[in-house]
Amino acid sequence: MKTIRVVAAVIKSVDENGEPVVFATQRGYGDYKDWWEFPGGKIESGETPEEALVREIREELDAGIAVDRYLTTVEYDYPAFHLSMDCFWCSLTEGHLTLLEHEAAKWLPLHAMRQVNWLPADLIVIEAIEASLR
Repeated sequence: MKTIRVVAAVIKSVDENGEPVVFATQRGYGDYKDWWEFPGGKIESGETPEEALVREIREELDAGIAVDRYLTTVEYDYPAFHLSMDCFWCSLTEGHLTLLEHEAAKWLPLHAMRQVNWLPADLIVIEAIEASLR
């Protein structure tokens, strides 16, 4: 089975009440159209995961981020490929998150992240986030 290496950004902020929130995006294409995911993308040859993440967020959301720290690596078998996804806590450093490729986006409170229909691999990221909060 083909392996695809990707990165995902768990972009954290606070809402107007000072509660922690994370940024989620909704896919607008493909087999998993309308499912939710953390933004990111494929690692190109010669890139570190962190470099790929900064590039992908610039391309997909027209914003600059800081890759703050490693969260987890998800290994997941989709029907057509194996996904290896390095996930990092990130923060917005420049610009505003502008959707260039996704259908929708929202800031989700950490205590209510499961209110959207996440891609299966991203559910594992949610579990890692919840475990880090305990």
